[in-house]
Amino acid sequence: MKDRTSTQRELMWSLALLLFVASPAHGRGQPQEPPFRYAGGTEKVEQGCAGNLEVTSQALIFKCPTGSLNMPFAAISLMQYRRDISRPVRKLKVKWKVKPVPGGGKRNRYFTIVYKDQETTHVVVLKVAPLSMRPYLAEIELKSGKRVEVMGYEEYQ
Repeated sequence: MKDRTSTQRELMWSLALLLFVASPAHGRGQPQEPPFRYAGGTEKVEQGCAGNLEVTSQALIFKCPTGSLNMPFAAISLMQYRRDISRPVRKLKVKWKVKPVPGGGKRNRYFTIVYKDQETTHVVVLKVAPLSMRPYLAEIELKSGKRVEVMGYEEYQ
């Protein structure tokens, strides 16, 4: 006959196994859509192209099915995470290939990167939800040695 502690332990392990198998991360759910979307900029990437942002020791690399963008940290002059595109960025004299749709609202959702390549200013605007962006902020600042300007709002902590 089993003692009470042994039975409780078996129940806990059974529950943990059930939760693991039933979780979407286990592979039974829908595949996760990439968190970043190309919202606009000076690059030839399709608007709305969903992809991932890789943070290396030397650069930010955005990869989506229609293209890949390499933005070296040494060339980056501005990084912002805001609920819209800032006025100084909108007023830049650049050749926008895809004009970002004006944003707004209460939550940050646009990650903007301004960088120079061969004396030409480039702008990349990525749309990303706050919960997806949060882990990237510290990593980007740590690896780049540059600050990401984050527009605060009451719900962002």
